Amino acid sequence: MNIILASASPRRRELLALIVESYDIIPSGFDESLVPTELGPSEHVAYSSLMKARDVASRCPGSLVIGADTIVALDLSILGKPSDTVDAARMLRLLSGRTHQVYTGVAVVLNGVERSGVECTDVSFAELDDETISRYIATGEPMDKAGAYAIQGRGAVLIRSICGCYSNVVGLPIYRLSEMLEEFGIRPLSNV
Repeated sequence: MNIILASASPRRRELLALIVESYDIIPSGFDESLVPTELGPSEHVAYSSLMKARDVASRCPGSLVIGADTIVALDLSILGKPSDTVDAARMLRLLSGRTHQVYTGVAVVLNGVERSGVECTDVSFAELDDETISRYIATGEPMDKAGAYAIQGRGAVLIRSICGCYSNVVGLPIYRLSEMLEEFGIRPLSNV
């Protein structure tokens, strides 16, 4: 069966390769600004991931398509990618010393059959002083990351603990996706 990841994210590619031997990449053209603004974080990622999977599935009949969307939320407010270094510093100050949530929606679509789910992980930041925030921003890493950090990169030094799925915070909840793929007859790790 042909499997397609509807994402250009290098992190999602690496994670999917842990459980599936072969797949294609066709990024979705779904415009995330079309997600209804009244949706909470969980509903936001569920909707967006399904729309991404449907978009690619409509162009690739007979293929199993995986869509995903990850957001960072603090007090149910979504923190997107920072617009500039000042915005990155603002986000990191908001997260400093607090616990926030990372939500990833994942959807699988094959021939009109759809499965979707949402994973949520609590991430607790250390107390960050302005010097630490400045040094981290100077690495350039925060600039294209939701919430202005990357747990799998240098941002790991900012994180005191997590409660939940680590791969979810990186961008693809492997355990949840594995369960969904089993429903479609794909046994993760069978050919890796």
